[in-house]
Amino acid sequence: MQPQRHRPGTGFTALHLVQPVDGGVAQVVLDLVAAQVAAGFRVVVGCPPEGPLAGAAARRGAEIHAWHATRAPGPGLLREVRQAARLVRRVRPDLLHAHSAKAGLAGRLAVRGRVPTVFQPHAWSFEAVDGVTGRLARRWERWAVRWTDRVVCVSEAERRTGERAGIDATWSVVRNGVDTGRFTPGDHTVNRAGPGPGPEPGPETQAGTGTGAARAALPLLAGVPATAPVVVCVGRLCRQKGQDILLRAWQPVVRRIPQARLVLVGDGPDADALRAAAPPSVLFAGAVPDTAPWYRAADLVVLPSRWEGMAVAPLEAMASGRTVVLSDVDGARESLPPGRERFCLTPPEDPPALAAAVSALLHDGPLREAIGRQGHQHVLSTYDVRQTALAIADVYREVAAVPRPERREPIPQ
Repeated sequence: MQPQRHRPGTGFTALHLVQPVDGGVAQVVLDLVAAQVAAGFRVVVGCPPEGPLAGAAARRGAEIHAWHATRAPGPGLLREVRQAARLVRRVRPDLLHAHSAKAGLAGRLAVRGRVPTVFQPHAWSFEAVDGVTGRLARRWERWAVRWTDRVVCVSEAERRTGERAGIDATWSVVRNGVDTGRFTPGDHTVNRAGPGPGPEPGPETQAGTGTGAARAALPLLAGVPATAPVVVCVGRLCRQKGQDILLRAWQPVVRRIPQARLVLVGDGPDADALRAAAPPSVLFAGAVPDTAPWYRAADLVVLPSRWEGMAVAPLEAMASGRTVVLSDVDGARESLPPGRERFCLTPPEDPPALAAAVSALLHDGPLREAIGRQGHQHVLSTYDVRQTALAIADVYREVAAVPRPERREPIPQ
C-alpha cells in the first residue's frame, strides 16, 4: 500500500498504530483522525490493510501505511515489531499513539522510549485471559510502562483496573465520545408500550418507540410485526461482547413476550456458533456499514460484555435516544445517566438478571422513553466526540513537551 501525501499543517506528526481495525477501537481512531486532520496535524495510521479502518481513515485525510499484524501475540511478533520500527523510521513521528494490546506490545517494543509514546488499551488484555497467559500479560504491562509516557484510559474504572494490576503509570482518563451529528434520535413518536390500568399489556401493545419508518428502511425487519418490540445488540460476535450470554437470557424474554425479536448486528469468530444456538426470534444482520439505522429501529439496546474499558456502542445508542441494558463491567456505570443503574445494569455473565432487566424495560414503555431522553441529553453534555478530541490533543501537548532521556534505547533495525 502506497502512503498518501499529507496535507501541510502545524508540522506535528501523530502516528496511530492500530490493531484491531474494526469495532469500537476503529471508530475511536477514525474520530481522532478526523479531528486531528482538521486541526492541521499530519496524521499517519499504521494498521493491517484488511478491514474497514485503512480506507475510512484515508478518506478522512490520514496517511496510511500497511502494518501486517494479527490481533493476538504469536510467532509473527518479531516480524511485527520490526515492521513497526521501520514504519517509525520512515514516518519520523512526533508522537506514537498505540491502540489496544497488540499495537501496545509491538509499538513499545519497537520504539522503546525514543519517541513520545501514548498507549491506549481500550480494555486491558489481561482481563480476556486466565492462568499463565493472564499473569504474563499483567507482567508485561507493568514492565512496559518504562516505555510509556502516558496511558490513556477511557474510564476511571479502567484506570483502577490497571492500578490494581500493579501498573505504575502516568495516567490520563479520556472518555470515549460520540459523533452526535451522526447518531441522533431521528423521528421519535410517543411510546405506546407499558402497563396501565387493567391487564398486563399483550404483545400487540408492546412495540417500542414509534420506530416504523426506521424499521421500514431495514429489509431484515420487513417480516417483523409493527407492534413487536425489537432488541438490538451491536458488537463484534466474540466472547468479549457476550452475545452467548444474551442468547441464554433471551429464552425467558420470549416466553413473556412471544413477538419480541432480537437482532445481533456485527460479525466475528463466534458467528457460526451463535447462529446454531439461536432460536427463530433472533435475527443476524452481519457486519453493516452504518450502525445508526439499527439503533433508531430498536426499542432497547443491550450489550452484555464480559469486559470493557468503556464500550462505544451504548454511547451511540443513547445518543440515538435509546435506553440501554449493560453488564456492570468497566465503564458501564460511568456511561449511564445518573440514577439509572438499577434499571440498566446487570451483573456480568448473569442471564437471569439480564432477562429480568430486558423484560421489565420492554413492558414499561414510559420508563424506557424517559431513560432514553435522559441518556440522549447525557451524551450530548458529557460524551461529545469533540470533547474527546480536545482532551487527547492536551495529552499530546503534555507528552511531546517532555525531553527524551538520552539513556533510552535505540529503535531496533
